[in-house]
Amino acid sequence: MTITNRTIGSLSVTPIGLGAMPFSMSDGELPPEERAIATVHAALDAGITFIDTADIYAPSGPEMGHNERLIAKALKEYGGRPENLVIASKGGITRDGDKWGRDGSEEYFRSAVEKSLKALGVDQIDLYYWHRPDRSRPYADGVKALAALKADGLIKEIGISNANTEEIQVAIDVLGEGGLAAVQNEFSPRFHHTSKKELDFCGQHGVAFLPWSPLGGTGGRAKKVGEKYPAIMQAAEAHGVSPQQVTLAWELSLGTHVIPIPGASRPESITDSAKAMTLELSKDELDAINAAIF
Repeated sequence: MTITNRTIGSLSVTPIGLGAMPFSMSDGELPPEERAIATVHAALDAGITFIDTADIYAPSGPEMGHNERLIAKALKEYGGRPENLVIASKGGITRDGDKWGRDGSEEYFRSAVEKSLKALGVDQIDLYYWHRPDRSRPYADGVKALAALKADGLIKEIGISNANTEEIQVAIDVLGEGGLAAVQNEFSPRFHHTSKKELDFCGQHGVAFLPWSPLGGTGGRAKKVGEKYPAIMQAAEAHGVSPQQVTLAWELSLGTHVIPIPGASRPESITDSAKAMTLELSKDELDAINAAIF
């Protein structure tokens, strides 16, 4: 089966991306740097052309940008960044010691983007998200701040993350149809009570929808997805693949605008996830999974 790329605004990416957060934040121990770098290399070797990071992905506040710097190092050791690779980053969350906050002002975004550019070693960020809403200010103001950064050439495409349908509509209103490239929200068989509505809303407006924690998140939930959903396990056994592959293939079936970004901290994990891009589930299998989940 040939892999057909999906679009994020003007960008073309593989249907599955690599979520890099587990390199820098984890419920348990972080992976050794060598293994994190090997995981990036494994993703590229598997044909993946999209990596998702954020400035906030770091072991501690003083280490903001840790994940971005690690991605840059991994690409350098790979022999350079592949021409077709798209990198997304996010900003808008602050960390001061153990205190977390939000800042959606243009001044903060501009400072954060400049730091991310330096950490990634690039002149322009392909896709930049507002990471989480700043409830202290009108949502439209934060979107306008991102639009200013795009106008200045610092970012190529605009995204928002952890946004509800009302906020998505505000972003579309501010940017115009086609101006909002992507929405990144939590979505999985376990978590869909609000985000399925957001997934569908994005499809109606030509906005890419990127599920984070598409396998159910940390704490062992991703490992138990087949155990929790027999329809997924049955399809996995029928195809001789992992339940995780089936889960990602099911999510891909929900719309051509859906681009899951499974997190990984081991080469084996992302290599397995990448195989979902060529896994074809039958209509009966998809119907059974949909009936079990929705």
